[in-house]
Amino acid sequence: MAAAAGARAPSLFFILIITVVAAASLLNHAAGATAGAAPPVTLRVDRRQVLVDNGVVQVTLSRPRGHITGVRYNGERNLLHYSGSDNSGGYWDLVWNNPATDHPRGMFNVLDGTEFRVVSSSEDQVELSFKTTYNPASSTSIPLNIDKRLVMLKGSSGFYCYAIYEHASDYPAMNISETRIAFKLNRGKFNYMVVSDDIQRYMPSDADRNAPRGSPLAYKEAVLLVDPKETQFKGEVDDKYEYTMDHKDNLVHGWISSNHPNPMGFWIITPSDEFKSGGPTKRELTSHVGPTSLAVFTGTHYMGKDLMLNLAGGEHWKKVFGPVFIYLNSSPKQGGLGALWEDAKAQAQAEVSKWPYSFPESPDFAKPGERGSVTGRLMVRDRYMSNGDVPAGMAYVGLAAPGQPGSWATQSKNYQFWTRATSSGKFTIGNVREGVYNLYAWVPGFLGDYMYTSSVTIKPGRAIDLGDLVFEPPRSGPTLWEIGVPDRTAAEFFVPDADPKYANKLFLNKDKYRQYGLWERYADLYPDDLVFTVGQSDYSKDWFFAHVTRKVGDDIVPTTRHIRFNLDRVVPGGTYTLRIALAAAHMSRLQVHVNGGARRGGVFTTPAYGDGGNMIARHGIHGVQVNIELPIRGYLLREGENTISITQTRAFNEFMGVMYDYVRLEGPPGSMRTPRRGA
Repeated sequence: MAAAAGARAPSLFFILIITVVAAASLLNHAAGATAGAAPPVTLRVDRRQVLVDNGVVQVTLSRPRGHITGVRYNGERNLLHYSGSDNSGGYWDLVWNNPATDHPRGMFNVLDGTEFRVVSSSEDQVELSFKTTYNPASSTSIPLNIDKRLVMLKGSSGFYCYAIYEHASDYPAMNISETRIAFKLNRGKFNYMVVSDDIQRYMPSDADRNAPRGSPLAYKEAVLLVDPKETQFKGEVDDKYEYTMDHKDNLVHGWISSNHPNPMGFWIITPSDEFKSGGPTKRELTSHVGPTSLAVFTGTHYMGKDLMLNLAGGEHWKKVFGPVFIYLNSSPKQGGLGALWEDAKAQAQAEVSKWPYSFPESPDFAKPGERGSVTGRLMVRDRYMSNGDVPAGMAYVGLAAPGQPGSWATQSKNYQFWTRATSSGKFTIGNVREGVYNLYAWVPGFLGDYMYTSSVTIKPGRAIDLGDLVFEPPRSGPTLWEIGVPDRTAAEFFVPDADPKYANKLFLNKDKYRQYGLWERYADLYPDDLVFTVGQSDYSKDWFFAHVTRKVGDDIVPTTRHIRFNLDRVVPGGTYTLRIALAAAHMSRLQVHVNGGARRGGVFTTPAYGDGGNMIARHGIHGVQVNIELPIRGYLLREGENTISITQTRAFNEFMGVMYDYVRLEGPPGSMRTPRRGA
């Protein structure tokens, strides 16, 4: 939280003392009491509802649907907005499709239970089950058995939610594009949203999005606030996609009731990403105007249909989503909103330290003794950069279902387990469920994907040491020039300021790619197509972060980028290699011309990439990584000035395009050249 204007900054020591005291006070208040002194967990089962209470939190659910209709805490009767409709309160939902019918946007279902069961009930813990089973006689029945669970522990300031999804071997084919748990919070209480240390703010109300207070923009999620109830929001754009986060950065988020005499926080804590699809860099929704908070377990945002969970007829599949922890805290008057957030982060770390939990009653959730681990060290071998192997410092290393190098990014059926290597390349992946996996990795600063040549079989209690592993990134010859950094994101490139009429004040000076309407800024800034001159241009200033289309009158037309560079010497019979790494693509196809493409072999056309990720409209900065390798015969180049032109040829709408991660031209094998960055 920024200090008030004109206030004197307190000393670091004073801040530290206040933070420690406030955090301790918050933790004591949130817990209600130590576990030993806390009242027992009680359960009341009525004909149409179930109430579970531990003296700190009271949760009410409909029976047998399992819809969370009320959360009572800190003297407030209900922290949720519940109107009786399906999309109010707290609920699980699913977007699915039957391949035989193929509804264009899928079918949306709130996952109502039909069978209620008390799994366990004691002074220390209550676990409830709300289950539904596939009914083949009903055309609208989802071909899944779904068991939603809620757990409340003694002395805990919150409750846990998880679910077991099962597709039996005699069920028909289906696909899942999204499943999640959603909470619609009390509109009169929660007005301050926190997604991260840098992304937190007072938010407009849901009513501000509706006409005449709000005016819809290019798509329904984006609304210009023209006459909001609070004038501070006037002229801003509200769009839930501005607040998305990568799985790896989405440990805790939620809302604070800042106007309450004793402010309260409502937080979703995800202590592990093992049950989420797409790996650590998959981006998803968090919290947004409503007030709404989500835990999204699988979804196609930013990745498209590549991440669809497809289940064949006769295929058996089962997966546990969660548990996630719904944490509630309240602030002493001197603590402020910042103290609530700090406490929520501390609680999130406490939940991580307890993972995997020992309390879930479902045998499908793997407990601590049912898991194993893998260790090793990853090195990088690139003889054009170093004579010896170098440590894969800070590499992302993970276990996922067997596949091909990089296939982890589009896996959604199974579990994934990821870690970051140390600066020396050493890694440990712990708490891995029993099963057969491939070990995958990618290294910031290097192109390509690593996959260990053999499968890895995890057994309970077993620790596997793979020893030293060597990753050889794709490379055909020495670097002649390069643009950007191979880190699977376009964040290092030029992101313009937002059009003032569409600005979100939170992102004026940071994460500017989150602003609405940046696709229109390209035409403003580049009335002619972009030209990048190697050795003169700076990719952080001169390479627009997204290769977008251009609107000319009523038409949408393709755009081209021209890369100009000089070669002192050319090997006419040699093969040069152009490597284009895409950080994301949406319904795009690239055409590459070498020196105008006049000579035979001087034009390359790629396949179409990206089906539905929509990262440009959704303010993304990366999606599915694509690595393109184009062999360029030496006779297409010339000594002196050369030009490589890249056109994104598909222009059916303004959101089609790509984001580049990195571009590199390599000389023929054996021809040495000092690497030269395009900056």
